[in-house]
Amino acid sequence: MKVAALFSGGKDSVFSIYIAKQWGWDISHLVTVYPENKDSWMFHSINIHLTEKLSEAINIPLIRKQTKGKKEEELNDLKEILKDLDINGVISGAIASEYQRTRIEKICHEIGIKSFTPIWHKNQELILREQINAGFEIIIVGVFAYGFDETWLGKTINGKTINDIQQLKKKYSINTAGEGGEFETLTLNGPIFRKKLILDKISKEWKRDNGILKVIRSHLEGN
Repeated sequence: MKVAALFSGGKDSVFSIYIAKQWGWDISHLVTVYPENKDSWMFHSINIHLTEKLSEAINIPLIRKQTKGKKEEELNDLKEILKDLDINGVISGAIASEYQRTRIEKICHEIGIKSFTPIWHKNQELILREQINAGFEIIIVGVFAYGFDETWLGKTINGKTINDIQQLKKKYSINTAGEGGEFETLTLNGPIFRKKLILDKISKEWKRDNGILKVIRSHLEGN
């Protein structure tokens, strides 16, 4: 199976690539569609500039395209990329978002390829634990829900972090894996990485009840 992978650099897009590789699939390209004004119904924007370095770290070619982020219209930008690729399908890191999954499936149907969602409807706590048990190094770079404060920005996801998130789930009914937009992540290293992403300079922006960690300067380290 030859596929492209929708890629943000976050934990779920990276983990879906890892699973597809475990299946023995050929991932020909990473695809990043990024909104010019940081607002999008479909695509991530936090630290999206790092997908170029992460593509090098994972050693899979990257295709990047900017979108205006307008609802429904932004899907055409993704379609324009996928229709020109010699692939059987596309994989994405959707877990529970029907909005995302159905729209990707619609595009794939229109151009005659398949849509694959390796972690669709998996237990969200289990997904997080599988990601860290597999050896991925993941940090939180955005928080947007009750219970999170500025101290969460830059936290590494580990066993304790997952337990803390589970407590927030009980109190505020958040999604454990952040599928409702509660938090955003960045993957720094893992079993499919040939190089590790090192953050040299960051900044944190906090606005009353939400915040983001911006990576200002970074480099790759390793063979």
